[in-house]
Amino acid sequence: MKTININGTLLDFSTPRVMGIVNVTPDSFFSGSRTQGANDIVERCNQIINEGGVMIDVGAQSSSPVARFLEVKEEAERLIPALKLIRKEFPDVIISVDTFYADVAKQAVEEYGANIINDISGGQIDGRMFSVVAQLNVPYILMHMRGTPQTMQELTHYDNFIQDVLYYFSERKAKLDMLGVNDVIIDPGFGFSKTISQNYELMAYLKYFHIFEEPILVGISRKSMIYKLLGITPEESLNGTSVLNSVALLSGADILRVHDVKEAVECVKIIENVKLAHKEICSHILE
Repeated sequence: MKTININGTLLDFSTPRVMGIVNVTPDSFFSGSRTQGANDIVERCNQIINEGGVMIDVGAQSSSPVARFLEVKEEAERLIPALKLIRKEFPDVIISVDTFYADVAKQAVEEYGANIINDISGGQIDGRMFSVVAQLNVPYILMHMRGTPQTMQELTHYDNFIQDVLYYFSERKAKLDMLGVNDVIIDPGFGFSKTISQNYELMAYLKYFHIFEEPILVGISRKSMIYKLLGITPEESLNGTSVLNSVALLSGADILRVHDVKEAVECVKIIENVKLAHKEICSHILE
C-alpha cells in the first residue's frame, strides 16, 4: 500500500484522495479559482473540507504561460498571509504549498506548518529545492516540466515522449533518494511542456508511472487539454474534467488535484465501486 508521512502519521492511498486548490492569485487561468480576501480563503477551505477534500494546495503564482513571473519576495508576500490564515482557522488540515522556491518552502513548513511541498519545476528553477526539502523532511510532489511556465509551451519536442518523461522522473527521483527524501509523489505534469495530443498520450500511459512505486498525482482540472479540444472555456470544462479524472482513477491515480472537490470525490466513489465489482467478478470466475 502506498503511503506518505504527514508529521509522523501515515496517510494511505488504499482509496484515492482529493486535493482542493486554493489560488491566492489575481491571474489564475480559471477565474472561478481565484481567492483574494481573507473571507474568500476561509470560505474556500471550508468548502474543500466539507466536500471531502483531504488536502488543500495553496499557490500564489499562476502557472499560466501568459501570467507574470513572480520573484521570491513577491510570491512570499502573497502566499504567507494566506498560509498563516489557513493554519489558524484549520489547524489539522493537510496543507500543500505550491512553490518552486526553496526559501518559500522553508518558511512555509517551519513557520506555518505546511505539510507538503508541490514544486511544478521538479527542482529545476531553484537548485536548492531538493536539499531544502530533504532538511525539512516533508513529502515532495515532483512534477514534470521543461523551462518555466512562460516558456514551457515552446519546449514540446521530445525524441521519445513517454520514455523521455519516465527518464526525467528516474533521474530526479534518484537525486531525491540520495538526499534522503523519503516521501515523493509523482505528478506527470499534464498541461506543462506538452501539446494537447501529448497530454492524451500521457493519460493513456499513466499506468506506466507505477514503476516508481510512489503515489501518483493527476492534475487536469479545467485545463486546456480539455477546453481547447472541445472548443469551450475553462468555466465550461467541469464535465470533461470529471471524465478524465475517472480515466485517471481507472489507471491507478492516487491523488486528484482539483478545483471542483465534490465532483472529484464522487468520481472516486463511483470508480472504487466499479473496481470492487470487477474484483468480485474475477473472484467468482476463479472459484
